[in-house]
Amino acid sequence: MEYIGVDFPIEVIREGITNVAIPKLEFFKRGLWDYAPAQAPVFYNPRMRTCRDIAVLALQSYQKLVGRDLNVSEPLAGCGVRGIRFAREVEGIRSVYINDISERAYQLAKYNVLLNNLEDKVFVSNDDANLFLSRHAATKNRFDFIDIDPFGSPAPYLDSAIRALRDGGLLALTATDMAPLCGVYPRVALRKYGGVSLRTEYCHEIAVRLLAGCLASVAARHNIGIKVLFSHSTRHYIRLYTLVEYGAKKADEALKNMGYILHCFKCFHREIHQDIMLAGHNSKCPECGSIMRATGPLWLGGIVDENFCRILEENLERENFSHIGHEARKIISMVRDEINAPITYYVIDKICDKIGIPTPPLREVILRLSSANYRALRTHFHAKGVKTDAPASTVIEIIRGIAERQF
Repeated sequence: MEYIGVDFPIEVIREGITNVAIPKLEFFKRGLWDYAPAQAPVFYNPRMRTCRDIAVLALQSYQKLVGRDLNVSEPLAGCGVRGIRFAREVEGIRSVYINDISERAYQLAKYNVLLNNLEDKVFVSNDDANLFLSRHAATKNRFDFIDIDPFGSPAPYLDSAIRALRDGGLLALTATDMAPLCGVYPRVALRKYGGVSLRTEYCHEIAVRLLAGCLASVAARHNIGIKVLFSHSTRHYIRLYTLVEYGAKKADEALKNMGYILHCFKCFHREIHQDIMLAGHNSKCPECGSIMRATGPLWLGGIVDENFCRILEENLERENFSHIGHEARKIISMVRDEINAPITYYVIDKICDKIGIPTPPLREVILRLSSANYRALRTHFHAKGVKTDAPASTVIEIIRGIAERQF
């Protein structure tokens, strides 16, 4: 336990109920705007604690859903905190395989396994992530759950991850390359995710749907379908939890959820289409006559499952998950309210900036939309966002009416 095998300063912290040795981040911050986790020799991001909290709950919920002991994998483990938390905090875990291509990360992860007395449950390797996953592609070696949490895009790991998952397995994906996914670099999004992104006010939902669409397309090549159980957008990243289901029919069913969103930047009108002929096509807005822009192909199916959310919330009430942070609890609660919500959302202050009026309270906008017999609810994607089935013209009319009366 004394010898760690690393040549940089470390400290031991507590995350969840797990003790973990991490690089002493202040030693690697060279300037005021320097991002210490990116400079450290082994990656550990304290800001991703919420992501890991939700991952622990999601894995426990999946274990309850399938009712068996699980073999778990984290191919991009860094110091190993996520995988070790799985082993420590989730019931029904048979084994956890954590891997990192970095020798320093490998040494630190091995130490963290010893630190938590998990040598019989957590196994550490030092390989390229795709090579590691490919070694588990044989039927008897596949995992029940794989968590892909890269610095950037998960796209390079999708093929090998899908082949290393058993039928009915769960795949968790993180994407932090938000500029391509949110429309700043649409050609990069097309190259990485197979779909064109669009810089709209609801770009974070587009990001989730582009990632899900990419996964559905890659899985279909292996005659595998997907079902999205949970997703969220938090700060600088998006997160997806997806069930994989073997069979050509399952793949075909999943691909039926692929399509396009057309958006008018002048009047906020948007349309959902599944016609493949819309790829790269611009059409006139039926409301104002302006040219509409297309984003996709992307996932138009559900991005949160009611039953899975119910199990998540049940687990939150258990005493052994009392350490789960407030932000994770809030995200789960808000995402649950978005079950079967309309695709896309309106951002109230964006509309008000466009038409030159003061921004009314979001609560009042939701109340007025509901009174007009439309569905209207908050969204976790944006603090000023409202998901509604009302047309854009009605949303604008209601916002304008409230502003005129209140201001």
